[in-house]
Amino acid sequence: MSESGQAIFDRRIESEQKVEPKDWMPADYRKNLIRQMSQHAHSEVIGMQPEGNWISRAPTLKRKMVLLAKVQDEGGHGLYLYSATETLNATRDEMNEALHSGKAKYASIFNYPALSWADVGAIGWLVDGAAIVNQISLQSTSYGPYSRAMIRICKEESFHQRQGYEMMIVLANGTKEQKAMAQDALNRIWWPSLMMFGPHDSDSAHSGRSMQWKIKRRTNDELRQSFVDQTVPQIEFLGLEMPDPEIKWNEERGHYDFGEIDWDEFKRVISGDGPCNRDRIRHHKKAHDDGQWVRDALVAYQTKKSAASAA
Repeated sequence: MSESGQAIFDRRIESEQKVEPKDWMPADYRKNLIRQMSQHAHSEVIGMQPEGNWISRAPTLKRKMVLLAKVQDEGGHGLYLYSATETLNATRDEMNEALHSGKAKYASIFNYPALSWADVGAIGWLVDGAAIVNQISLQSTSYGPYSRAMIRICKEESFHQRQGYEMMIVLANGTKEQKAMAQDALNRIWWPSLMMFGPHDSDSAHSGRSMQWKIKRRTNDELRQSFVDQTVPQIEFLGLEMPDPEIKWNEERGHYDFGEIDWDEFKRVISGDGPCNRDRIRHHKKAHDDGQWVRDALVAYQTKKSAASAA
């Protein structure tokens, strides 16, 4: 008697083997992957907006070139992830529709404005730093295409984090006004960066199943703590003040303690009522509509090419 698909799937998860697109998988596993992977892809693409707004205002040609390359990388990351999600029989049109209708979410951090040039550095340092903490663990996620996409993305995100921190070093060691600008960016972006890891594990609707299926390898709270532990010494090196007065080393735990996140603010932003939610989606819809002629041209070209081959 042959094994059931469920038994083979369970054994594959237990033995740390990758699940591939043609393998049998539970419907809820597929659904959970589509939700997480499409949300990840949306975050990469929407995340281009706050930094892209500063390309034309970068203070030097070098900074402009670096920022342009970084924003281009983020678009590529979105493409990797959309393509990986399509292996689960989710179409690009379905994912875009879910984003535009508000059904699909993306990282809440991108619903905050980038108010100064220092914000570009802080985003690279803190936001990409938080993303790396999460994405390193996803390199060993149970779904093969997602895991392989993460390996490449993490290499590029590490560059993003380093260039952001280098910007903050320059500002923190610059003029009094530049250091104040760096401090202001840190103060504003710190808490939204902690929110990126999602709600407490006890309040997360998806963490339990995702951990069971090894889609996620570490919990929200574990990832958040790792980010705080690696970032506090970096703040000290910059000579900036802590953005949270409750940050202190806990010898007994072997970790830094930190204050409680404003979860009401988190819920408002996730629900579409953040400072820039509407602008972000409006801009994405416009870009999508403006690019329709390119998609139409590609379809027409492929149709013509197929007809010529069949002749």
